[in-house]
Amino acid sequence: MKITHISLTFALAFTGFVIGCSSSDKEVTEVDNGPDNTIAAIDAFPALTFSSPVEIKAPADSSNRIFVVEQAGVIKVFDNNSAVSSSTTFLDIKSKVNSGGELGLLGLAFHPNFKTNGYFYVNYTKSNPLQTVIARYKVNSASGNSADASNETILLTYNQPYTNHKGGSLQFGKDGYLYISAGDGGSAGDPLNNAQNKKTFLGKILRIDVNATTKGNYGIPADNPFVGNTEGFFEEIYAYGLRNPWKTSFDMGSDRFFAADVGQGNKEEINLITKGGNYGWKIKEGKDCYSPSSNCDATGLTEPVLDYGRADGDISITGGYVYRGSTIASLAGKYIYGDYASGRIWALELDGNTAKTNSLLMKISGTISTFGQDTRGEVYFANYASGKIMKLGVQ
Repeated sequence: MKITHISLTFALAFTGFVIGCSSSDKEVTEVDNGPDNTIAAIDAFPALTFSSPVEIKAPADSSNRIFVVEQAGVIKVFDNNSAVSSSTTFLDIKSKVNSGGELGLLGLAFHPNFKTNGYFYVNYTKSNPLQTVIARYKVNSASGNSADASNETILLTYNQPYTNHKGGSLQFGKDGYLYISAGDGGSAGDPLNNAQNKKTFLGKILRIDVNATTKGNYGIPADNPFVGNTEGFFEEIYAYGLRNPWKTSFDMGSDRFFAADVGQGNKEEINLITKGGNYGWKIKEGKDCYSPSSNCDATGLTEPVLDYGRADGDISITGGYVYRGSTIASLAGKYIYGDYASGRIWALELDGNTAKTNSLLMKISGTISTFGQDTRGEVYFANYASGKIMKLGVQ
């Protein structure tokens, strides 16, 4: 069985694996960095180190702050300034969170009107029973840099059959709806066929209206693909057929919605998520048949825009962001992503919705657990092993 994202406490050495490429691994040519051949990973906040960072977020509230999620159940906040000397605990919910391995506090998203209503949302796992929780908190108005852990509003929960494949990403779209990435629930090979089962939240991208109350503390967007169905399909589902979508993002400069999906044993993939799309798991892994292993029925499936094999130790994709900053001109409009295990970071250029080039930018020493983007479009990533937040820059 493949070691998957955040598996075995993010700490195993990835040795002893058979490395190989299929014919589709190099469909997109790797190219040099071009004019910005001094692109580098820069320690964004030299004085700060975090414990098992798994998310980096910046609210669009003009405060110029960065929030870092620590897997055990803590969110830290600090000024987006390389000279910052300390961080503040924004939220501490360790007492609620079951963490370790692929469990923990995994996602954070700020309400589009966060500046005025103070609402933010988290995605975490709890015990007894093992569940994913999507909850809302509110910032303390007095300080603006803390939130009360007891002031929790739970939007939805769903049971988890195993301890791996939780997804965990939360993103608000330009439509104002909250998008939730849910893994297939775990084990290996999706034994319960959750990803293709539209009567479960697992293996899906969910979309909910946090401003409505028709489902208790949320509502269903009227144009969700399965609204009003008579088959019993969950109306929260926006897209399906995903294994472990580890990090999603919306492009600041377009309507494209990216999801990186960790593979089973042969392929990692990047998908452009669209309403009602079926992304294939476990019928397919990347562009290859998985179950059955050949001659699978791909009718109605949406292929990834890019998949890659296990060459160079690339065995666990971490999704990133489309670069919209001003520091590195050659990266403008390219999707920056990496591989947790190998430490390699690429820039994927699309022609429309088709992969054009895939540039290898760098290989770091460490493990890439998440990417982040500030309000200026600059891109960051977290080194899970060192606890450092790095920024793409030039030297």
